[in-house]
Amino acid sequence: MPAGGFVVGDGSRAYPGKLTPFVLFTCVVAAMGGLIFGYDIGISGGVTSMPSFLRRFFPSVYRKQQEEATSNQYCQYDSPTLTLFTSSLYLAALISSLVASTVTRRFGRRLSMLFGGILFCAGALVNGFAKHVWMLIVGRILLGFGIGFANQSVPLYLSEMAPYKYRGSLNIGFQLSITVGILVAEVLNYFFAKIKGGWGWRLSLGGAVVPALIITLGSLVLPDTPNSMIERGLHEEAKTKLRRIRGVDDVSQEFDDLVAASKESQSIEDPWRNLLRRKYRPHLTMAIMIPFFQQLTGINVIMFYAPVLFNTIGFTTDASLMSAVVTGSVNVAATLVSIYGVDKWGRRFLFLEGGTQMLICQAVVAACIGAKFGVDGTPGELPKWYAILVVTFICIYVAGFAWSWGPLGWLVPSEIFPLEIGSAAQSITVSVNMIFTFIIAQIFLMMLCRLKFGLFLFFAFFVVVMSIFVYIFLPETKGIPIEEMGQVWRSHWYWSRFVEDGEYGNALEMGKSTNQGTKHV
Repeated sequence: MPAGGFVVGDGSRAYPGKLTPFVLFTCVVAAMGGLIFGYDIGISGGVTSMPSFLRRFFPSVYRKQQEEATSNQYCQYDSPTLTLFTSSLYLAALISSLVASTVTRRFGRRLSMLFGGILFCAGALVNGFAKHVWMLIVGRILLGFGIGFANQSVPLYLSEMAPYKYRGSLNIGFQLSITVGILVAEVLNYFFAKIKGGWGWRLSLGGAVVPALIITLGSLVLPDTPNSMIERGLHEEAKTKLRRIRGVDDVSQEFDDLVAASKESQSIEDPWRNLLRRKYRPHLTMAIMIPFFQQLTGINVIMFYAPVLFNTIGFTTDASLMSAVVTGSVNVAATLVSIYGVDKWGRRFLFLEGGTQMLICQAVVAACIGAKFGVDGTPGELPKWYAILVVTFICIYVAGFAWSWGPLGWLVPSEIFPLEIGSAAQSITVSVNMIFTFIIAQIFLMMLCRLKFGLFLFFAFFVVVMSIFVYIFLPETKGIPIEEMGQVWRSHWYWSRFVEDGEYGNALEMGKSTNQGTKHV
């Protein structure tokens, strides 16, 4: 291969390099940062369906569930305090993601991961030893701070470390860790709920220390990305690291492009204001709309409140926790499908196929619940085939999300941002994600009480809208080096009016000028 790499058929450059064991190891370790996010998603819904937990901290909900035998199943968990327990974490994550942007940019991705692990560990300990509701809320806030730092740094780290040909698969390792965290939490909830004495919820909440320690220790052994080292002026170290990462001696073209991008990045005094420039309009749009739509798929209704939801539609506590384990297992398996196919089938195909699958399932589940519960929430006797049918379609829905909007909601934003706006844009993505996660978590139980089975149709509407959005506005980014991503926008029928030749990719042009004599084939 010539020194400077080669030009592929669509005009994009390809840098020499391969998937080395070193890169694979670092990406696997870094991706484990998703465990803390997943564990929390899985654990919160489980403990809120445990009678002993509700009796101690949310007695009004416990009375409605156990003693009053309320006839309206839709409303038995409707409690602002209970939803605040779940949603406070995501408000904290929103705030910390903004701070994490500066830390990630100035001190590197590893330090953000370290802060995330330490803060999450502290929150887990507070929750595990909680005696009052305010301690639960404080613990959740600390957990949120940790998630904000981790979600800011891990996707960026994976996108920067991975060879562009494998960037999709390696980046989805983050989503795979989230799904594994969810599954582990749901399995633990199932067994801890059986502990005599009713203190199993403490183990569920305190068990978050384990994934927190994994990301904390992992951040101490991971290397910095060459992008981050160049940003901090460590050019020789970055070039040496890039050679090791790519597994080849000649990395001059990729290195020069990274240095040029860094120079442009450093010339920008305020990356937040720079993000508002016309040429970054497509990036800002995707940074906002993709996480917005990801949350309005309705997935967090299933993953946060799976045990609560199954309990609401007539399952016993044990059965509802086991059903959540089943959906969690499907979540993990389907994410593996995405890892296999994202760099083979492309981002757009998975987005659109997953959206269609989720839409069909939401319509079926709404019909099933509506037919059995009506509008008054009185189901009567639920036959076994009904329960199997509902769980089956919820699992198919989860699978559709897990190989499309779940992983791609983190992958696509992290891979389209040029270096000069990367940290700020990633903060926007995390912030929007957390804003709408907070909103959905806060109002879901109230919406379930009022919209009833129509809640699934509410989310189905947004699935239609977001699929149309992807079809019209999102270009395919499969197999495009990050430094060449500008060509994707310049060739798009709509975004080309904002990103004109010579306006985008100045840093890349600077890099090219240092390689005038390089031969391309």
